[in-house]
Amino acid sequence: MTTIAFIGLGTMGYPMAGHLARAGLSVTVFNRTLCKAEAWCSEFSGNKAPSPASAAKNADIVITCVGNDDDLREVITGPEGALYGLKPRALLIDHSTVSASVSRELASSVASAGARFVDAPVSGGQQGAVNGQLTIMCGGSETDVTDAELIIRHYARAITHMGPVGNGQLTKMVNQICVAGLVQALAEGMHFAEKANLDVEKAMEAVSQGAASSWQMLNRHKTMIAGEYEHGFAVDWMRKDLAICQNEARLTGATLPITALVDQFYAEVQAMGGGRWDTSSLLARLQRKE
Repeated sequence: MTTIAFIGLGTMGYPMAGHLARAGLSVTVFNRTLCKAEAWCSEFSGNKAPSPASAAKNADIVITCVGNDDDLREVITGPEGALYGLKPRALLIDHSTVSASVSRELASSVASAGARFVDAPVSGGQQGAVNGQLTIMCGGSETDVTDAELIIRHYARAITHMGPVGNGQLTKMVNQICVAGLVQALAEGMHFAEKANLDVEKAMEAVSQGAASSWQMLNRHKTMIAGEYEHGFAVDWMRKDLAICQNEARLTGATLPITALVDQFYAEVQAMGGGRWDTSSLLARLQRKE
């Protein structure tokens, strides 16, 4: 399986598709903004297509990585969607972060076309995508996920099969719920250190050696101290993800009080003009309230 169609060349998709091209696979890309596809083709060895359907034509593997439920429906089942170019038994791997319900809906449409579907949302941010070190949570049949792993491993350090279609997205929701709480706790700890007149960086280095340590603390505390929020996963996208989490919680009866609270804190960051800031900008919200 060496013929790939990659649909969606955003912050994550652009480097992910690049890893496949560097691995010697035949890659055809589609992006709604044509200049992004042209830039990718000039940097890597591959071709661009005028539509998702034409990108998917004759591809063994079709990969999608777009923004939300509506975007995903458009590139798969829209008038020129990939569904109309899928060949029998082709495998569609979706790396978008969307609702579990839309994954199941689109998996059914893909199956009706005689093809296969795996929902495979990713974690690790832009840095993980560039370095080929993403964590990926997959939903689908065991055979389909095994086939998907042959491709995914080119940009992932960890791949976990979570069960049937939709379970990958549900696991990504767990990830976002945990991240939201961790970043808020980190922001509060750093804010407390500031108000207590501690050397904040020294304090973070001290506690990062113990039970309070986390990926967020190790990788974000220095940029938070510097007030640098122009990297990583944007607040606007986190709010989209947290809305998905809270909607699923209502369906399942789960209670997410901290998630709901942090979502409102992110709304305040948006009101500050920080919608495109990194999610660690929760500290900026606390500092502004001083």
